[in-house]
Amino acid sequence: MKCVALFAASLAAAFYSVADTSSPENFSPDLTTNTPILWQAPTNHLPKRFWVYKTLSPHIFPATVISNAIVLASFQSKGFPKPDTNDICITDDPDCDCPCMRVCNFYISPALGVLSFASPGQNTLTKHLPSDQAIMKWAWNDAALLGIDPAQVAQKCFTSHFNLDTNDDKLTNQICGRRIFLSRQLDGILFMGTGDDGWNEGFWIEFGSYAQINSFSLNWPDLERDESHPTANPEQIVACIRARKIIVLPKADEKTYFERVKALANAKKLTITKITPYYGEGVYGETPDNEPPKWVTPFAELEAIADFGNSNANVRIFSPILSSDVIRVLRK
Repeated sequence: MKCVALFAASLAAAFYSVADTSSPENFSPDLTTNTPILWQAPTNHLPKRFWVYKTLSPHIFPATVISNAIVLASFQSKGFPKPDTNDICITDDPDCDCPCMRVCNFYISPALGVLSFASPGQNTLTKHLPSDQAIMKWAWNDAALLGIDPAQVAQKCFTSHFNLDTNDDKLTNQICGRRIFLSRQLDGILFMGTGDDGWNEGFWIEFGSYAQINSFSLNWPDLERDESHPTANPEQIVACIRARKIIVLPKADEKTYFERVKALANAKKLTITKITPYYGEGVYGETPDNEPPKWVTPFAELEAIADFGNSNANVRIFSPILSSDVIRVLRK
């Protein structure tokens, strides 16, 4: 489980291995003290305070949800597991006796509040993919079968699954699956991500050729409100940018991420144009461990323009949004 509220080294591990990820500053541009940071992002849509949520574990999925998920996965021949506090792993390979090699095609983790499925016969065909309208309709119907209240999720985006070449690079002309993500929302605030990365709570499902279900995942731990905290003001967030306590978010399949972050230090001006709050698992600035996340907290995605004088570049930035988180990370 990846946490969105992670910090430098953990974020790097999420998208690729690099030689030097030991310092958080590698993920933040080293702007000079004379580089203007202008705030032009409207903030009237932000609440005055945000709730921090505590994760309650385990989440025991009801028998009806488990049975509906088994039918959705077409795994009826494997039987119908009963609700349990222990992990459940169903594999399509009955001859695999080694736990380290076993693939859980159908998996339930009560500790994480996750129920997921990956088809053992992944469909790599690129023809006869269902329309987005059909996928959207099926996704909402399937979410209801898995016990999701429609008022607690919001449709976020579609993404494509591509076949890979011999170097494991995407063949962009070979779409073999289409995925839709219904994000969980807390107090009207969505979770970050697209459902591809495992960071986010909610439900995603992928359909392949002839409407075959390639995979789906329900990430829904039990939560309760713990404390509310004041929202950080623009001056506090700008202070985090100057102190290099933020993270430049990577572009899709980016190979030169650290070079781009380093080059941002040459910007003549950085203008913040938009701020969007999201919820995520973990605590901003705290490296996640291997245990289930104990907290769900808010943070911000900033959209910015780096002005280099003769050219501009769009930048997405991951930053704290709670005043208490700003104070804490600036003290480190």
